[in-house]
Amino acid sequence: MTLKQFEKQQYLNIETFRKNGQGVKTPVWFVQDGETLHVWTQAGSGKAKRIRNNSKVRVTPSTASGEPTGEWLDAQASTDESPASIKHVETLMKRKYKTMFYIFGMLGRLRGGAKYTDIKIKL
Repeated sequence: MTLKQFEKQQYLNIETFRKNGQGVKTPVWFVQDGETLHVWTQAGSGKAKRIRNNSKVRVTPSTASGEPTGEWLDAQASTDESPASIKHVETLMKRKYKTMFYIFGMLGRLRGGAKYTDIKIKL
């Protein structure tokens, strides 16, 4: 399986790894842009911190609760907090998730104007 299994999917389960090697699985919204999967998340989130320490991840399409609906694939991830990258991923997320993305974005801003990052995933 390749990127094709992520087409028309709403959720992605991303497994990131702690410093001790233990995996942490997290279902998230995502968008596909060419050969890259993007996740929009708070820069201080656990998954973003783990990716900064270890770029190795595993991903699979999933349900909202994280139940895999496809094959787990090894990938490399990085975080990008540049304004251009954040604007790009926000535009893609708004296009895909519409009103729900606006609601979650507003809630995040109400909680204190959190900073966000674009997690870029390459298979």
